[in-house]
Formats: sequence, C-alpha cells, structure tokens
Amino acid sequence: MEEEQKTRIAVEIYGQTYKMVGTEKSSYMRQVASIVDDKMRAVSERNPSLDTAKIAVLAAVNCVHDYLKLKEQNEQMEEELKKLKG
Repeated sequence: MEEEQKTRIAVEIYGQTYKMVGTEKSSYMRQVASIVDDKMRAVSERNPSLDTAKIAVLAAVNCVHDYLKLKEQNEQMEEELKKLKG
C-alpha cells in the first residue's frame, strides 16, 4: 500500500513556531493554524491574566463548541432534506 504524500510546513501560532505534517495542502494547514491563532488571541484579549496553556485549552473548548453547533445544524438540515424528499 502506497503512503500518501506528506506536506511539511512551519506555522506560527500565538508567537510560537510549530512544524505541521499532514496529507492536506499547505494552504489548508496554514488556514487551520491561522484559525487556532485567532481563537487563542481572542481568548487572551478577554482574559489577559491567563497563561498560554489555559489560553490554549479555552481556545480548544471554543473550537469544539463551534464544531458541535455546526454538526447539530448539519444534522437538522439533513433531517429536513429527508422530509422534503420523502
């Protein structure tokens, strides 16, 4: 079985450089890093006394919250579509 081509890039998130490796395009990986950076900066602006680890955890919580809301909306739309088709 042939292994997928790996993309390796360096990204900056909240002032730190990270090496990312994945099978996605580098532009997609940079977009992901940019969103994480934006979330961390937004948390930091609202809570300037927090350390980086707590900022990262709260940013992750916010990302999962956003994901679950979108997943719920998608499931509701799929149910509506089934009703319209059936």
